[in-house]
This record gives sequence, structure tokens and C-alpha cells, in this order.
Amino acid sequence: MKTLIASTFLAVVGIATVPVAEAGEIWRAGGFEQPESVLFDAANKRIVVSNIVGNPGDADANGYLSLLSLDGKVITRHWVDGMDAPKGMAISGGRLYAADITKVRVVDIASGKLVSTIDVPGAVFLNDMTADASGNVYVSDMLADTIYRLDGDKPELFVKDALLASPNGVFAEGDRLIVASWGKGIGPDFSTAEPGGLLAVDLAGRKVTPLPGAQRFADLDGVVAIGDDIYATAYMTGTLYRYRAGGAPEAIATFKPGSADIGTDGEKIFVPLMGEGAVAALKID
Repeated sequence: MKTLIASTFLAVVGIATVPVAEAGEIWRAGGFEQPESVLFDAANKRIVVSNIVGNPGDADANGYLSLLSLDGKVITRHWVDGMDAPKGMAISGGRLYAADITKVRVVDIASGKLVSTIDVPGAVFLNDMTADASGNVYVSDMLADTIYRLDGDKPELFVKDALLASPNGVFAEGDRLIVASWGKGIGPDFSTAEPGGLLAVDLAGRKVTPLPGAQRFADLDGVVAIGDDIYATAYMTGTLYRYRAGGAPEAIATFKPGSADIGTDGEKIFVPLMGEGAVAALKID
């Protein structure tokens, strides 16, 4: 049924699809435990992977972060322990921030130590994180149509708007946040009454603007931008989409269901495959 619904929406909105992936997989690393997010650590030339290890909403102290080399070799399987169900991450000021259900975990990157936990009052299901050029850190609350901004270690409401439609992925680009929406009317199995799409939030005015041609096409998870292109994953179908302004989202690679919060080094895309316990690296043509 989910496949039928997805196919119907593809036909309705006219998304371009390709039978052969243009994004070529160059390596795959396994042995992770529900890897939800990958983040490129530019200063240390490595990749950080968040492992949920259990129910994504359970505070069970099983979650942890791993380190991968840029060629897909495991550096440290358990780099930082002591988390519950870590998901999206961001780096700012020598610290790594990880969204963990209703809290944000703070890691000192140099030591690899968990140094603090930031409670986010009113949070329901924190999901992805990003940092802008000024070092401000943002975190999405998927089940509350909300994005928070951290002022030091103090969370503040940045934007709350029904247009966000279950904001999952967030990526800071210039003077805006790019947001990947999961969709409206989320059910117990995370299916939606209406699929999500791509949006932009102006950092200065906090206005939410749907990106033209990229609405209501998939339940989106992770999002990154490389040059003029935006890439987003659809968790339920395992599809990686590329969007260019003025066009329609194009499916460029397909995995098994479970492709989650992607990362990038500006040339490659790193895809966490939650259901397979793996991370794949793709070179984009």
C-alpha cells in the first residue's frame, strides 16, 4: 500500500525518475546500530555517526556516537556513550551537538567527552540539527512543527508554523535554513495523510516559504545542499532526491527503506541506512 501511495504521488506531481542511479556508491561501512544521522567533521576530516540502538523515542541510555574515516573505515565504534536515541548533529565552536528526544547532548570534540545536556522545555521529538555561518545552532522538533535555536546553552523558540509540516531535516545555507518536511497527519506507523516537501526559512525574518515544485512529494528525512542542488532522503521508500530551483525533485538513487539524515563533505553524500546498520558514501555526478 505504501508503494502504491508513493507511486501515485510521483505521478501526480510529475517527479522525474531515473531507472539507473546517477549517484554512484563508492563505499559502504556496516556494523552500526540503527544509524540515524551522519555528519562531516571538516576540522578532523572524519564522519560522525549517531546510533539509536532501540526505539527512537525511548530514553534507554543505549545510544552512542561512532567515528568513520572518509574512506569508510571505522575509527572508533563507541566514541561517545551515555545517550538515549541520538539523531541529527551539528558542530559549532569546538562542540558537537546531538538531538536526543527532548534534549540536546553536547560533546567536547577534542576530548570526545559528553560535557553537558541541554533540556528543551516543551520538546516532543527533536530530530535534526545544523549550524549557520555565525555559529548559531538549530534543532527541529518533528512532532511539534517547531525549530529551536540555541543561544549558547539556552534553547529559544525560533519558528513554530504549521507550514513546516513535521520538519525533519534542517540545513543552514547562507541566509536561510532548508527544511525537509515529513508531511501532515503522521500516523502510528509514521505514514502521512499528506506527504512532505522542501521549504526555506529566512534566518532574519523567520518566514517559512515552500520551495516551488518541491511540495507534497515524499515523507522526507535528511537534507543537504551542494552548490545549487538540494538533496533529500525519503525514509519510507529509501529514495534520494535531487532538487534544482525551477525544476521538480528527481530520484537519483534508491536504497532499502530506512535512508535517514544525510551528511556531505561538499563532494560526496553520506547516507545512514537505519534498517541495514550501515552508512553508504555516494559520489554525485
